Amino acid sequence: MNGFSLARVSAVLMKEFIQLKRDRLTFGMMAGIPLLQLILFGFAINNDPKHLPTAVVIADSGPASRSLLSAFETSDYFRIVAPGISEAEAHEMLDKGELAFVVTIPPGFERDLVRGERPELLVEADASDPSASGNALAALPQIVDQALTHYLEGALNGVAPTPGPVSLVLHRAYNPEGIMQYNIVPGLLGIVLTMSMIMMTALSLTREIERGTMENLLATPVQPVEVMAGKILPCLGIGVVQVAIILLAARYIFGVPTLGSWGALAVGTLLFVAAMLAIGYTFSTLASNQMQAMQMSFFFFLPSLLLSGYLFPFRAMPGWAQVLGQTFPLTHFLRVVRGVLLRGNGFAEAWPNLWPIAAFFFVAAFVALRRYRKTLD
Repeated sequence: MNGFSLARVSAVLMKEFIQLKRDRLTFGMMAGIPLLQLILFGFAINNDPKHLPTAVVIADSGPASRSLLSAFETSDYFRIVAPGISEAEAHEMLDKGELAFVVTIPPGFERDLVRGERPELLVEADASDPSASGNALAALPQIVDQALTHYLEGALNGVAPTPGPVSLVLHRAYNPEGIMQYNIVPGLLGIVLTMSMIMMTALSLTREIERGTMENLLATPVQPVEVMAGKILPCLGIGVVQVAIILLAARYIFGVPTLGSWGALAVGTLLFVAAMLAIGYTFSTLASNQMQAMQMSFFFFLPSLLLSGYLFPFRAMPGWAQVLGQTFPLTHFLRVVRGVLLRGNGFAEAWPNLWPIAAFFFVAAFVALRRYRKTLD
């Protein structure tokens, strides 16, 4: 028996380097995934959201109200996007997820403040994601006190009450107790579907190639769309089972409420599952083996997870990261699920997030069919 040989080790080593050079996709993933993680974690991820969209309902437009409005506008945490709108309009925008806060200045606010009666200031926060509004709510009392203490200087200094000029009434809408399971568990539905649906379909065609059955499939009169439908439909059934398990667990184990339209949730889920199956099938037409298909799946899943708002508040990310995150179906699906379960949304409120998922599906399905046709030539 021959002993250990450095020459033979060198030969195997050279062979591996040559193989790696030929497999450019794997080499690209080796460099691309760490670079992607570095960019996302270094620049896009932030646990302290700033400039959160805020509406102010003003029923008393005196100098004190203007002082409060100015304090909110100059604060890093609040961005006034709808000053002076009606209460009904503000709540409609809050239900759609377009606002993070609604501040209501009640009638007689100026009069009661001057009298030292500590008038109430109502602040309603979207608490469906407690981590997104927590820091802003913590900074709110100081912002209000500084704004109105400055207003009550001079002749009005004697009427400024010691506990603070106003009584802040905080209403955490949709999740008053700040239960994190109400945010995490519904979002987990999108995470599980993304991982399983993409992975199963990404390996479909590459498995045929590695097993040697692809040539037999190409020799049949089956059309590309028929092959795609035949491979996707079983995965669709698996996705339905996964959805049922997660929703039942959310309701009966974690107590997550279901306040909105089951129809809107069903349509959103079917569109999302179809989109994930289509992108997975696209990866299977691009990869030459199962390892490459898995690498592509992970390369898609990582930014989708980090930029969707599941792990980190979406509004805390910089503008370019939010634009990029809007291209992923998971971002919109999380809004649909949380909106239906926690906000009581129906089709009207869910539609702005349903059509981007549908558009992504059609684009991914078109690319998959085009790529499959090329393999037939």
